[in-house]
Amino acid sequence: MKVLFIGDIVGSVGREAVRQVLPALRDKYNPHIIIANGENAAAGRGITRPIANDFFNWGIHGITMGNHTWDNKNIFEWIDDEPRIVRPANFSEVAPGRGMTIINVHGKKLAIINIQGRTFLPPIDCPFRTADALIEEAKEITPHIFVDFHAEVTSEKIAMGWYLDGQASVVVGTHTHVQTNDDTILPQGTAYITDVGMVGSKEGVLGMEKEAVLHRFLTQMPTRFVVDEGKWHLHGIIAELDDQTGKAIKIEKIRLTEESWLLMQ
Repeated sequence: MKVLFIGDIVGSVGREAVRQVLPALRDKYNPHIIIANGENAAAGRGITRPIANDFFNWGIHGITMGNHTWDNKNIFEWIDDEPRIVRPANFSEVAPGRGMTIINVHGKKLAIINIQGRTFLPPIDCPFRTADALIEEAKEITPHIFVDFHAEVTSEKIAMGWYLDGQASVVVGTHTHVQTNDDTILPQGTAYITDVGMVGSKEGVLGMEKEAVLHRFLTQMPTRFVVDEGKWHLHGIIAELDDQTGKAIKIEKIRLTEESWLLMQ
């Protein structure tokens, strides 16, 4: 099984990059299942149903979320009815939506689990114990288990990678928007990377206009962040999993810029 994961999609620039590039990524890597993090897809804050439907129409099979899940309030009206979207499983037990889903594409079954870290993020249930419970449940259905750990701190992400080594097929970090250079297969067969990166403007700060971010750093005053409209970059990973055991065989980073993409056309 080949799984393509696209890092945090930020605003209209990120969405347009995915729309343009995804057909070529499919042709190059021939993934069975495609997942993307969509928690910043709507102007950097959450996701809307039309945007989610666009992603599905473009060929994305599953969408993971994060701390911006509820920023578009109408998500409460439809997330329960959309099994292809997962929000952090360690949110409150009364929160709508689901923290795990099973994607079945032409007989290839993949459990997708979304978890959120606790360090420098709002108080939340234990991500490690939450992962334990969901992986046990998922293994009753499939050995192929993909975990998006949406967390702020490198150490917490690395700890989760070690904790789930041999239990999950793939553990990827999201949220910090900067692709790390530590993609690896851990000793017990789990593909891991601390942060996949993002899809959006490379001319701002983590996809946002740099002027507003600089103003906050320089003045410590509240500032409204707006998605930057500059040239895009796209980050992701492709992972190959053993059909029988679910263990990872390969993980490879994907890095594209708008300029390099145009030269390829």
